Amino acid sequence: MLSIGDCGGGGAGLAPPLGLLERASSLADAAWVEGPGDGAGAAARRARNKLRIANFVTFQGAPGIWGPASSNAALLAAAEINKRGGILGREIELVMCDAGGPIEDVARRVAQAVDFDDVDIVMGSHISAVRVALRKAIRGRVPYIYTPVYEGGERTPGVMAIGETPRWQSRPAIDWLTQVKKAQRWYLIGSDYVWPWLSHRAVKTYIKNAGGQVVGEEFVPLGEDDHERHLARIRAARPDVVLISLIGADSVTFNRAFAECGLAGGTLRLAGAMDETVLLGIGADNTENLFCASGYFGCHDSSANDQFRAACLRAFGPTAPPIGSVGQSNYEGLRFLEAVADKAQTLAARPLLSAAKNVVYNGARGAVTIRDGRARMTIHLAEADGLDFKLIRTF
Repeated sequence: MLSIGDCGGGGAGLAPPLGLLERASSLADAAWVEGPGDGAGAAARRARNKLRIANFVTFQGAPGIWGPASSNAALLAAAEINKRGGILGREIELVMCDAGGPIEDVARRVAQAVDFDDVDIVMGSHISAVRVALRKAIRGRVPYIYTPVYEGGERTPGVMAIGETPRWQSRPAIDWLTQVKKAQRWYLIGSDYVWPWLSHRAVKTYIKNAGGQVVGEEFVPLGEDDHERHLARIRAARPDVVLISLIGADSVTFNRAFAECGLAGGTLRLAGAMDETVLLGIGADNTENLFCASGYFGCHDSSANDQFRAACLRAFGPTAPPIGSVGQSNYEGLRFLEAVADKAQTLAARPLLSAAKNVVYNGARGAVTIRDGRARMTIHLAEADGLDFKLIRTF
């Protein structure tokens, strides 16, 4: 049985997305868990062989575009693991929590989840600014798995990050565009928070090493949908490539405007946090010369991804939101936890975290290697082809 609850103490968290329980019921026998303060507690849950995982997924704001796919991916992984007998014999009890809205509210939700909802593990698929706040609120009391693409360098005790980082994701794509497309002049535009700030710092080095130059850079407030002045600056700078580190719906509005103002035909675009969900929002008419580098694309043909896509189709049907890289990372977060617990042969925090520093796990991307706490996976470079991607190089 897959149990699903809400997060944050007495309704302070998230009302489940429409259809969440219905989707869960298609995977397993779903039931609401009791709210906080029911007297059960962690010890009683362990006695019932339950492992309570609070999954912080964003359902509002610019990153909210990924919420439905992320919740589907987590539900699928939990159901598959429970069918195999759970993690070290403990059935996953998945608690969906909203990582959107004011960051201080999200931090309060995670503190309530740890203090009052007795969660055993926190998992997150949200922007890095939220990760920074959550790790402070958790204070190492429970392990925290951070799943999506991020800026790298996460070494906080108790935090396990498994997503792509600029060294593996951006550097080979920059080299390829320089060599194959003869790109020399780069313009960087990103959302105004920690992932674009630090990613751009690394990207500037890779561009310089490839023989190129950065002719402009700017950061855009989250939620900005008027890009006229940004596009005017890009046009004036005459870049060969615009590297885009905008998030979710903000990337949709920017890329639409970019194409509609006539820039797409003569200027390449390279996106670092784009997937099939965002591509659908941009629209087929607005994706000319748009490239993306990622560890996961739904179009990648492999045994692991074939199995994942087939399982998604069985569970959610053909009209479900496409599960791209951000959504799929929720699936891999639980597969990663399963592999780490199997290696440690315990869910006690200290040995679990020690085992997580060096491990190989398998998910929809295939094998992912964690070495000294840093994830390494195959990276694909893809070009937008209408409403889908076409893989053109693997690194």
